[in-house]
Amino acid sequence: MATTTAEAPKIVWNQNQNRFETEDKEAYLDYVVREDGKVMDIVHTFVPRSKRGLGMASHLCIAAFNHAKSHSMSVIPTCSYVSDTFLPRNISWNSVVYSADVKSKTQPNSAI
Repeated sequence: MATTTAEAPKIVWNQNQNRFETEDKEAYLDYVVREDGKVMDIVHTFVPRSKRGLGMASHLCIAAFNHAKSHSMSVIPTCSYVSDTFLPRNISWNSVVYSADVKSKTQPNSAI
């Protein structure tokens, strides 16, 4: 039987600071609420060097995406970890990603 390195960390929603964080507050994901509460813009993730390589950032993202989905919010992946690493590895979450095209279907595409 394969051994696991550690159980999933408990992630806490810190509503007052617009972040999801580990219980020890060392690793966190910051977001900004936009569009009258309909969009969560994930702007930053941080994991201290001592906890890197354990999937901590992924756990933070999953907590944030689950929260957004359960509150009928879309997600803007401004943070490069979310857009460049998390989403390509977890394509099922792309359905929650914000798309400006949904609102602007009546506008024709035009070259700048």
